[in-house]
Amino acid sequence: MGYRLLTTVILVVHFGFLAYLLLGGFVAWRWRWTIWPHLAAAGWGMTVVVGKVVCPLTYAEHWSRRQAGEAGAATTQGFIDRYVEGVIYPEQLTALAQLLLALTVVASWAGFLRPLLRPSPERPPRRRS
Repeated sequence: MGYRLLTTVILVVHFGFLAYLLLGGFVAWRWRWTIWPHLAAAGWGMTVVVGKVVCPLTYAEHWSRRQAGEAGAATTQGFIDRYVEGVIYPEQLTALAQLLLALTVVASWAGFLRPLLRPSPERPPRRRS
């Protein structure tokens, strides 16, 4: 029972990470300090997609499944392959889904930066000498 619970916890953490990857830039609109963890999450997400790196959470999930007496998924089948592709969107739309995710992240960053790049109405812009 313990390893099955651990597997469930790992899956929840993995889904949570993906949700944060998608929406964390918008969270930073309210809590500005969260942009730094979101930049790290986005960097890791890009590394996994571009570098074809297997996430440590995927290894942990496979290990905990084996400890629970279940068959661990094939090492070539990652979390997204198993739980997202074909479930949330068709497998043939993976490139489009990745592009939409990237555009969502970039849009969230643009919204985060917008107030920083325009002068606020309370203080006039600085004049250059």
